[in-house]
Amino acid sequence: MTGLLTSFVQARDIVRRFGDRVVLDHLDLDIARSEFVVLLGPSGCGKSTLLRLLAGLDRPDAGEIRVPADRAIVFQAARLLPWEKAWRNVTIGLKGPDARQRALAALAEVGLVDRADAWPKTLSGGEAQRVALARALVADPSLVLLDEPFAALDAITRLRMHALVRDLRARHNAAMLLVTHDVDEAIALGDRILVMQAGRIGHEFTVALPAEERTHGAERDELRVRLLDALGVANLAH
Repeated sequence: MTGLLTSFVQARDIVRRFGDRVVLDHLDLDIARSEFVVLLGPSGCGKSTLLRLLAGLDRPDAGEIRVPADRAIVFQAARLLPWEKAWRNVTIGLKGPDARQRALAALAEVGLVDRADAWPKTLSGGEAQRVALARALVADPSLVLLDEPFAALDAITRLRMHALVRDLRARHNAAMLLVTHDVDEAIALGDRILVMQAGRIGHEFTVALPAEERTHGAERDELRVRLLDALGVANLAH
């Protein structure tokens, strides 16, 4: 794990139970400032539970969590208010007379300034998620939590969103934690990939590949096999 002195986000000895079921079992997690960490694992393994704890949407039964106050979250569903236009959805939580200008600037970053006055029902799935990204980034948070935000998108739109997130991350220099069950997505985006296992971080992989080698190449393929093996599905992938 990342060293304590450089940790920007810390979770220590985290336990979360739902009835008799232990979902997180004395889990430890560290994220460095500006680091992109991917939490990988099958559905039901506790990934989203951990993210909700980090977001402050839930409390652990035991353990300690330290996260920056200026954090934002992007969910699997865009969760836009249908009675507000796109730019108004971006301003949720913002204060001050420049809220519209900041919203338009954030929409420009995600390539949607021309859809600022669109109603959510007229947006495609990818456009709605870009509005959600703009809403998360408009306040320039130091930590962004992404809970499978691209799972419902088609393959081409998902690839475009990956490129957008890489670009936004570089511009904002924020730490990011992405929850996903998609191995290819994890490789495409992460600096580190953490594989959940039995309510803890079971395996850790550092990704040193440049952007152009994250979708193909021998090193990428080798890492993919190692990740599938850590997930226990390597033999099923052939």
